[in-house]
Amino acid sequence: MTRGEATQSKVHFQGRHDDFLIFVDDVETYKKWLKGDTSIPLAQFVSSFKIFHTHKQGNQGTYDAAPKHILAAEFDTEDEDEVIKKILKEGTVHTMEMPARQGVTNDSMSSMKAR
Repeated sequence: MTRGEATQSKVHFQGRHDDFLIFVDDVETYKKWLKGDTSIPLAQFVSSFKIFHTHKQGNQGTYDAAPKHILAAEFDTEDEDEVIKKILKEGTVHTMEMPARQGVTNDSMSSMKAR
């Protein structure tokens, strides 16, 4: 893999009042879990156990950590594990590929350096 090149996957849940995101590291394991393989722990595919909300901007925009009062208003619980499971079960996966960095990697060795 080239430097800077990466794939980022997130599960987007559109709620009544706001949009929520969970980042996923391993989409294939997530899909197995989604199909009912409950022997797979969430830690195998969930990137971090943080719930983000995007201020009604879909799966883009500013990602802020969702405070407990917003979770309680949307999901009727402050239990983050239950909220994460609901987002993973009812949300949609979005995968974005980030390109490799382009250009000179060491200016001191560049043949285009001004003389």
